[in-house]
Amino acid sequence: MADVKLLGFWSSPFVHRVIWVLKFKSISYEYIEVDKKNKSQLLLQSNPVYKKVPVLIHGGKAIAESGVILEYIEETWPENPLLPKDNHERALARFWIKFGEDSIVSITELFLRPSKDEQERARAMKKAQETLTIMEEEGLGNKKFFGGNNIGLVDIVYGCLGHWLEGLEEIVGMKLIEASKFPRLHAWIQNFKQVPVIKENLPDYGKLLLHLERRRQEYII
Repeated sequence: MADVKLLGFWSSPFVHRVIWVLKFKSISYEYIEVDKKNKSQLLLQSNPVYKKVPVLIHGGKAIAESGVILEYIEETWPENPLLPKDNHERALARFWIKFGEDSIVSITELFLRPSKDEQERARAMKKAQETLTIMEEEGLGNKKFFGGNNIGLVDIVYGCLGHWLEGLEEIVGMKLIEASKFPRLHAWIQNFKQVPVIKENLPDYGKLLLHLERRRQEYII
């Protein structure tokens, strides 16, 4: 049996963050799909506080929350590093990771949980555009990836701005990250999705669209 296990759900971008990092570092692991409607005892015992995925189990010890898991993997398996070696650059990477964690969920919820109030919806859209402008101008700049020429942990955390947000944009019929408005972020998404580890480990797009549409309808109803 594998010394490393990952409890996950096929559509979760947070689970895919962990999968990508495990793949980048060539870590062998056993993937265990979780039934979200009938949570297993293993999940409940491994993450008794939040009772959700992802959960990494290493040597029988459980680690929950994707951000914590990514840091744990980086520290436990330092080969093929995804954070810079320089202390200041590593601190900056952690800053942008925190910025992404704080803002990306609100951007996706703009599509998942549409407000019925026109003014509130306009304010939310304005806020999302301001956040993306900060990501593009201050975080990404003129670099290919957030860390430079190669993918790092910041890119991994921001990964759902591609496949998942693109799906929501298609469902709603509203484009947020347009090439004309956010050319560098738009190019970053295309570059990110073409990296073999990412490209080979994305959920089926058609299946994901159906899942996202069901989730959106649940919020609307």
